[in-house]
Amino acid sequence: QVQLVESGGGLVQAGGSLRLSCAASGRTFSNYGMGWFRQAPGKEREVVAAINWSGSSTYYTDSVKGRFTISRDDAENTVYLQMNSLAPEDTARYYCAAKRGTAVSRREEDYNYWGQGTQVTVSS
Repeated sequence: QVQLVESGGGLVQAGGSLRLSCAASGRTFSNYGMGWFRQAPGKEREVVAAINWSGSSTYYTDSVKGRFTISRDDAENTVYLQMNSLAPEDTARYYCAAKRGTAVSRREEDYNYWGQGTQVTVSS
C-alpha cells in the first residue's frame, strides 16, 4: 500500500503561483510513477502532469504546458507540482496518484493509489 497526502492548495489571484506537494509513505517511492490530476465542479477528472520513476520523463496536458512543472524528490518521498500564471480555469480539486511500474502515464486507469486531494481556487 501507498498512502498519499496532498498539501499546498488554497486561494490565489489570477496570475499567481502555488506549489502543491504530495507526500508518500508505505512502499518504496522510487518504484512508482506519479501523477497529478484535477477535477473541477461538474467536470470529469483529468490528468494535469505525470512523471516517471527517475524524473527523466514527464507529461503535461496542453493547457498547462509552460506554466506547470512536476518534479519529485525521492529522498523526501515527495512529488511536487509548481503552478505559475494561474488562471480561473485552473480552479479544481487536485489529486496526487501513484502507479506501479516506473513509466510515465497520463491514463487515470493506470494509477493504483490516490490521495484525498487539495483544493485550488483561482480568482479573477
